[in-house]
Amino acid sequence: MSARVRARPDTARPFALTTPAEPLRPGRVRGCRAQWSHLRRAPPLPGTGGVSGSRIVTDMGVVGLREMKRARLVGAISDTAIGLFVARGFDAVSVAEVAAAVEVSKPTLFRYFPTKEDLVLHRFADHQDEAGRVVAGRPGGVSPLTALRRHFVAGLERFDPVTGLSDAPEVLAFHRLLYGTPSLVARLLAYTDRAEHALADALGGPDPLEALLAAGQIVTVQRILARENWRRIAEGERATALLPEARTAAEGAFDRLAGGLTRLASVTE
Repeated sequence: MSARVRARPDTARPFALTTPAEPLRPGRVRGCRAQWSHLRRAPPLPGTGGVSGSRIVTDMGVVGLREMKRARLVGAISDTAIGLFVARGFDAVSVAEVAAAVEVSKPTLFRYFPTKEDLVLHRFADHQDEAGRVVAGRPGGVSPLTALRRHFVAGLERFDPVTGLSDAPEVLAFHRLLYGTPSLVARLLAYTDRAEHALADALGGPDPLEALLAAGQIVTVQRILARENWRRIAEGERATALLPEARTAAEGAFDRLAGGLTRLASVTE
């Protein structure tokens, strides 16, 4: 990972409420994709640009048809898998059943998803460096912690599922699947580890260990805040009613981080 992470103007969200592309094939499990596809970031697709040869020009750049088809297939496999897992339980559905439902071979499925858990957790892949992108892309005169605080609070205010503050039924079902499956929780730690290292790279500084320790604290605070929001919503609270308390909790948590991570709370550029 480079020491400076290039910022993207629209930081990714794991369950972005977008309209997905049509899947490559309908598959044998009807309804799974339609229900779960809007929980993932839609793949790059043709926009208002033109078509030149075998490549599509969009406002996001040039996207090869092969990459577009791959993104559609990956999304279709995951959408179907999550639908099956939610309906029957993670352990009750085999990888072979998922592959058969999407009409691909097991080797093809494992080419895109090294483990069964990745069928669910790949939705977090775009977010492993999200905090790093926020820090790297912050405006001049804004400290790393201030940028991260603003980003998290903004996520709360738009009820971004990554903050745990979403009561959409499909988001709640996804979180129940995730946090109710020990192997998924264990696998999620690997994604968290990569998020910490990406943030540490963006924070920089003379001592890599200090940066990693700080990143670990920040990522952990965000994870705990999100988990607490999800817990309360799972118990019946509404996201809109919980927002003021969630915002106050986040502000207080970042205040405590600023009190301990003084270097990162100061503007150094």
